[in-house]
Amino acid sequence: MRQFPNLSAALVVLGVCAGLSLPADAQTYPDRAITVIVPYAAGGNTDVVGRIVTEQMSNILGQKLLIENVGGAGGTSGSARASRATPDGYTILVGQMGTHAAAPGLYPKLSYDPVTDFEHVGQLSDTPIGILVRKDFPAKTLGEFISLLKAAPEKYNNGHGGVGATSHVACLYFTSLVGARSPMIAYRGSGPAFNDLLGQQFDYLCDQIPHTVEHVKAGKVRMLAIATPTRSDALPDIPTTTEAGLPAFQASGWNAMFAPKGTPVAIVNRLSEALRAALSLPAVTNRLESIGAILPQQENRTPDGLRKLVAAEIAKWTPILKAANIPTE
Repeated sequence: MRQFPNLSAALVVLGVCAGLSLPADAQTYPDRAITVIVPYAAGGNTDVVGRIVTEQMSNILGQKLLIENVGGAGGTSGSARASRATPDGYTILVGQMGTHAAAPGLYPKLSYDPVTDFEHVGQLSDTPIGILVRKDFPAKTLGEFISLLKAAPEKYNNGHGGVGATSHVACLYFTSLVGARSPMIAYRGSGPAFNDLLGQQFDYLCDQIPHTVEHVKAGKVRMLAIATPTRSDALPDIPTTTEAGLPAFQASGWNAMFAPKGTPVAIVNRLSEALRAALSLPAVTNRLESIGAILPQQENRTPDGLRKLVAAEIAKWTPILKAANIPTE
């Protein structure tokens, strides 16, 4: 075998050259705190999942990732703000199915393009959808609930996190499947909506389950079914929609991290690496699983995988939502 006596020195030189090829800001990134925009009020699913993951990313990156809640317009206000931020890696976004898949089919004048106006960092979680009712609602099963909705279309109010939010789109899908309709009440995120469901201010909510689990267990609100093929380990007593007699209703949301378009590739990759490292930690995986979130597929934790996921989700939801002709004003 041929020997290379100076191999170690050569590798050092190559490493130095590789470092010198990076932009100066990427070599030292991050050297201060990073603002993480969550485009909904505090307490909702996106906020809860975002905080769990970014807390560990802070430790990995050696700088604080500070959550800033910017609610409004089904999450599109905060997302638009993030898209216009300086592309230096110090303002990033935790978006989700509503802001980056449903919004293009709902808002004809959407001020950002979920594909071209962001750099895609990686997916944080998949989040199953549950059908929740106030604790004193007369129906005890999903079948009874559907019968009541169909018998009295204007009687039972549905709350959601804003037009285009996952909680809004999920309930539209649900009511269209069962042939029902309900007055809809929009909030600035699913957190405030869920708080009012706890306070029995309206009747039902179709929402991602992570921020609801502890309240369901405590009996403060009732979940009639979860829209997944199998039961959730976090709520093993809740039947699936298939078990409850509505197998067609299969729905889940997702959360993901984005940076403004033009953020240097080296910085996007650094964030993506930190995200993947965080998702591998027991402190994150155990916490996400305990609240019913599902860890994303490995390929979707990468920039390219997330980019493909967003494009596929837009293609899925845009024709459905445009056909529904939902008012956004």
